[in-house]
Amino acid sequence: MQYIHFRSFPVLLSLLMLGTTCGYARQSEEQRPLKLASASTHTDSLPASANHELLIGSGDLLEVSVYGAPDFDKREVRVDSSGAISLPLIGNVIVAGLPVRAAEELLAKRLSDGGYFSEPRVSVFEKEYATQGISVLGEVQKPGVYPLLGQRTLLDVISLAGGTTPKAGNTVTITHRAQPQQSIEVPLSYSAGDSSHSNLEVYPGDTIVVSKAGLVYVVGDVRQPSGFLIDKSELTVLQAIALAQGTNPTAALQALKLVRTTSAGRQESPINLKRILEAKDPDVKLQTDDIIFVPTSAAKSVTRRSLEAIIQTATGVAIYRR
Repeated sequence: MQYIHFRSFPVLLSLLMLGTTCGYARQSEEQRPLKLASASTHTDSLPASANHELLIGSGDLLEVSVYGAPDFDKREVRVDSSGAISLPLIGNVIVAGLPVRAAEELLAKRLSDGGYFSEPRVSVFEKEYATQGISVLGEVQKPGVYPLLGQRTLLDVISLAGGTTPKAGNTVTITHRAQPQQSIEVPLSYSAGDSSHSNLEVYPGDTIVVSKAGLVYVVGDVRQPSGFLIDKSELTVLQAIALAQGTNPTAALQALKLVRTTSAGRQESPINLKRILEAKDPDVKLQTDDIIFVPTSAAKSVTRRSLEAIIQTATGVAIYRR
């Protein structure tokens, strides 16, 4: 049996402390990558535009490169109808429906699993989209498909379509090529303060639909027979008469007619504007495509004007934005 000399005890204690310190340092070094990895998983908190990636589709022209491989130096391949591309060594690879980054990882894995490269660095570039244009539909002057080259925004493509019509509403529906089942609705604004939130970036293959605003028609014995846009705000009978610059002195205020389109067809309802002005009857809220007809009291025949004649008169008036 061997005994440790008392003088060697301080040396032994120092060695034990040093081993404990080295072990703690080693444990800290092993835990550090885990902390970095967990910190990198917060990409979900980024804006949606930062995570938006176009998906590869059939007919797209891709440029594939592998660093250090002359056979893969900017090789151009077209995605066929089955969604696949053909490359040397690995043959056909289906890439349709994948983002560019996922396609790069897939090609790198195929080259690595085949033993052709060790940790290959693959680059995929979308050189040409099969659908280069963007569809602009709805209430625009010239609906159609317009070529989209470079970065463009919502207002850019609406301008390409000649701008909006007088019947355009305040919302636009955008359907991205990468997410055909999910459409987003954004407000349409031309002011400098609001356009920064609604003037989103658009991409090749997207579909833009400008909505139609609700219309209310005021015809008959008023100063300016016309059609007015409801937009998103409510509109009442008094407000619609005011937009038509009021009634003429010869108007029969007690015999107004409200023509409304329902599931059962067009229906007429009497409105006593005089009682509304005297606060004896509540003001009536209007709906899209309502027609207010103001008859003339001087001619009894006008008050008995047919429903067809009222509708024909309403369709011939001009449209004014509120």
